[in-house]
Amino acid sequence: MSISRKDFFKQGLFSLGKTALEIAETLKSSVPSVITEPQRVAPVSEPRYDLVAEAFNERCLARSNECSACVESCKPKAIKLNPGVGIRINPNFCDGCGACEYVCPVEPKAVALIPR
Repeated sequence: MSISRKDFFKQGLFSLGKTALEIAETLKSSVPSVITEPQRVAPVSEPRYDLVAEAFNERCLARSNECSACVESCKPKAIKLNPGVGIRINPNFCDGCGACEYVCPVEPKAVALIPR
């Protein structure tokens, strides 16, 4: 059987595409149909003075100046950005509202509320 170069490459590309589709279908069937995201609780609007925010700078994107979400969301201005280090939280100003924890984009959170 003789086949032209063009037909040879065309069949090769079709077989690659067919294989890729088969793999995609196999993977699609093994993934659950509904992926649920954990529910985030909105921050409490009133202060909770029994709680204080704590920074976990090893997870914080602010170390490389890529994030300042918690700094911007802190109404009492208890959070300061420390370039190259992360964030610093002044517990004397923190009112425990949780806005910083709510807006933190990393998982696990780089800032969390803990009991005073």
